[in-house]
Amino acid sequence: MSKLTDVPKRILIGRALRSDRLGETLLPKRIALPVFASDPLSSVAYAPGEVLLVLSIAGVSAYHFSPWIAVAVVVLMFTVVASYRQNVHAYPSGGGDYEVATTNLGPKAGLTVASALLVDYVLTVAVSISSGIENLGSAVPFVVEHKVLCAVAVIVLLTLMNLRGVKESGKLFAIPTYVFVAGVFIMIAWGAFRGIVLDETMKAPTADYEIKPEHQGLAGFALVFLLLRAFSSGCAALTGVEAISNGVPAFRKPKSKNAATTLALMGGLAVTMFCGIIGLAMVTKVRMAEYPGKDLIHNGVPVGADYVQNPVISQVAEAVFGHGSILFMILAAATALVLFLAANTAYNGFPLLGSILAQDRYLPRQLHTRGDRLAFSNGIVLLAGAAALLVVIYGADSTRLIQLYIVGVFVSFTLSQIGMVRHWNRHLATQKDQNKRRHMIRSRAINTFGAFFTGLVLVVVLVTKFTHGAWVALLGMCIFYVTMTAIRRHYDRVAEEIAAPETPSDDSVRPSRVHSIVLVSKIHRPTLRALSYAKLMRSHTLEALSVNVDPAETKALKDEWEHRGITVPLKVLDSPYREITRPIIEYVKNLRRESPRDVVSVIIPEYVVGHWYEHLLHNQSALRLKGRLLFTPGVMVTSVPYQLDSSEAAKKRARKRQEWNAPGAVRRGPVEKPRRTKEREREKEPSKKL
Repeated sequence: MSKLTDVPKRILIGRALRSDRLGETLLPKRIALPVFASDPLSSVAYAPGEVLLVLSIAGVSAYHFSPWIAVAVVVLMFTVVASYRQNVHAYPSGGGDYEVATTNLGPKAGLTVASALLVDYVLTVAVSISSGIENLGSAVPFVVEHKVLCAVAVIVLLTLMNLRGVKESGKLFAIPTYVFVAGVFIMIAWGAFRGIVLDETMKAPTADYEIKPEHQGLAGFALVFLLLRAFSSGCAALTGVEAISNGVPAFRKPKSKNAATTLALMGGLAVTMFCGIIGLAMVTKVRMAEYPGKDLIHNGVPVGADYVQNPVISQVAEAVFGHGSILFMILAAATALVLFLAANTAYNGFPLLGSILAQDRYLPRQLHTRGDRLAFSNGIVLLAGAAALLVVIYGADSTRLIQLYIVGVFVSFTLSQIGMVRHWNRHLATQKDQNKRRHMIRSRAINTFGAFFTGLVLVVVLVTKFTHGAWVALLGMCIFYVTMTAIRRHYDRVAEEIAAPETPSDDSVRPSRVHSIVLVSKIHRPTLRALSYAKLMRSHTLEALSVNVDPAETKALKDEWEHRGITVPLKVLDSPYREITRPIIEYVKNLRRESPRDVVSVIIPEYVVGHWYEHLLHNQSALRLKGRLLFTPGVMVTSVPYQLDSSEAAKKRARKRQEWNAPGAVRRGPVEKPRRTKEREREKEPSKKL
């Protein structure tokens, strides 16, 4: 079975890497930028559209508020980036917001942040890939007609790429990310040149459309609420900023400095692109509607349910470059690719955070171990499954999914910045050096402003988006919180239950006597080996146990037992219903009831086979027995293996493969050579010298 699954695994994700090669997977800044910042960089492809969609509720006249909303988003972006630059210097271990909140605000706050981030990472994958499918659909109709299937296929492809390792996936993602950034900057520059220098008129495909407002002439509180909702939708441009603080260990040295530089570069690029696209959307008169089929009016008639509304960036690119031009096609392809790859931010953040939580016993321990390619494989697969489920449930509709978005990230932003303020207060209380104090006071001021601003945005997001889907994200956070609390409680209870006694000679550990039972079906080599092994154990009592399913076979077994003169007493259990497992379990339980302080050792002969299909033909009764006996207190189960010829052939095939790695070998680390192998090598050494 191992060989059957190992070959396709190696083809898909590559050969296993040794643990000592972990340093080779660390990222330089040029690769770290597309790996960790692809989410906020790519969000400029859909965040401007979300702003215009919300403003369209009041009609085209509300569009003139979009530049002011962009300014507010820019101020927030710079505030968050400046705040997180303090985080990466103060907490470079990779815990990010979770570590900051846990250390400074307590475990409950840390778990709240972790729950919010886990939900946000899942939504990052779902939103980015759904938006990418919609962008690609503007050029390839087949994609938008089968967008759920295509979105799930992209999730599977991204999962396989990330299972190959962070550095390998980063190299693959770097080119489309940089092409996208270059394409957007060229579009902004060329659009500005055409509009300002050449004084040309650029029109989006929807420039001649009218929008039927849902609420005509909004004013007062209703208008303020609409603007706040548009602002909260535009804040999607900030998602993924925290991933860099969580991924500091993946950077090359000096880790904190490189992470802070990448943060600043990401912030500058994202802000420039966001503002440029908003500006060009105003100039080219892009029209977006939440329900385009009935709210977009062309020549006095609604465009109809068959109309496909292209994203803002696609409409702007068509207006600037021209439909079907080479630059338009390149940007459309790069936009779709970078939106797919934006999910990589979550593919790096979710498994790393899951590993830290598993180490703290809040998630299953399997999430803490690295896979064959030194990536956290279990976390990657878990993220992919959750994101695919969301895509299917919401039909890969980015507009519906984005309503669930950014709640979690602003919960983590706010609690993290409050934790950083307490961090600086604690250090200022003991720091005497004036230069360091001035630096800490400045950092505290940045984090204080960040906490206030992100907290204000969190309130706005909750108020404006709660009924539109934010409640689902909050429910997901609660489920994660309760689940992780229960897992921690379970691990703590188990640790307390199995803790070693203070005195090694504690009688509760040492049994009074050991009763050994060898399970026998017929007399053959595996049975004789199991009996020989049982005799060496020198138990207080030893007997062989068989179940009478076929009277003729049982009689033959007894006759051969006596003929061979086997000194171990043979006991046969009757089974009128031809069951094997239940009579043995009942017999063992009776022994335990008669002598509760005694231990029963059940010895089971087993075959060792070399082909996957042979596992289906052997050892099935033994597996069922072991599964049942595990739940019986005071019972020890020992398997005595007997290697068949096929297992020897499999071993020889394995030796022929160069640098063969058993599954999980990387998790265990370097394996020392067996003692017999070392002795044979030492025996050969004198002949080599001669």
